[in-house]
Amino acid sequence: MYARGRPIVSSIDDRKLKLVFVTEDDPLYVIKFFEVFFDEYPNDQIEIIGVSVQEAFHEPKWKTAKRIFNFYGPIDFFRLLARYFRVKIRGDSIVKLAKENHLPIVECGSVNDPQYIERLSDLEPDIVASVAAPEIFKKGILSVPKLGCINIHSGKLPIYRGMMPNFWQLLHGEKHAVVTVHEMVEKLDAGDILGTIEWPLKDHDSLDRVITGTKQDGARLMMEIILKMKAGAAEVTPLDMSNKNYFRFPKRKDVRAFRKRGHKMI
Repeated sequence: MYARGRPIVSSIDDRKLKLVFVTEDDPLYVIKFFEVFFDEYPNDQIEIIGVSVQEAFHEPKWKTAKRIFNFYGPIDFFRLLARYFRVKIRGDSIVKLAKENHLPIVECGSVNDPQYIERLSDLEPDIVASVAAPEIFKKGILSVPKLGCINIHSGKLPIYRGMMPNFWQLLHGEKHAVVTVHEMVEKLDAGDILGTIEWPLKDHDSLDRVITGTKQDGARLMMEIILKMKAGAAEVTPLDMSNKNYFRFPKRKDVRAFRKRGHKMI
């Protein structure tokens, strides 16, 4: 699937790499990535100059609730809802976590808004990193960072492009979830590969465990890739799109098949 890589040439090894994160407002799962990254990244080599947090689905909250209810079913939905209310009462959020780590928040309605692109350009980032960002990056923002925009995806590419890759990998009986960091291009999940890890799956697993674990270990993978890019030691591996696939948000029949395999949602 992957051909021999080409190196990334960098000229910033003598200073801190300037990094901007773009992510979604998810205090349950995506926040697990940032708990690890903010705690473990070497701040003598990486400077996080901005964190942008967007709404998750760009839709009314009732519509999001209906989508999640249909996906999890009534019992798991209310278990998840109880967990959500607990973190909301505590005030947990990615924005709060960033502020606790003295990191600047860069307000963002859309990454493709000219005003946001201008704001990022003024910051002169070396890398813009997408972590579950809820929209496709277009040419304007892709051209801003010196070393490019990168994305982390919890699925093997190009087979598990699209939404909820951990769900689909479990449903299809994969032995590992493949966490991928790749370059971003205008087409979704189609950029060249910067690095991967294989995250072991169980015969009878829970989506909750897998999402949490891949977010945490994915943070360490992204950290490793960013440091390699800084040093000019990263290799970009072309993505062979000949066996590409794309998955949308699972339907009820998919969830039934998932449970029939012996997997749990939570």
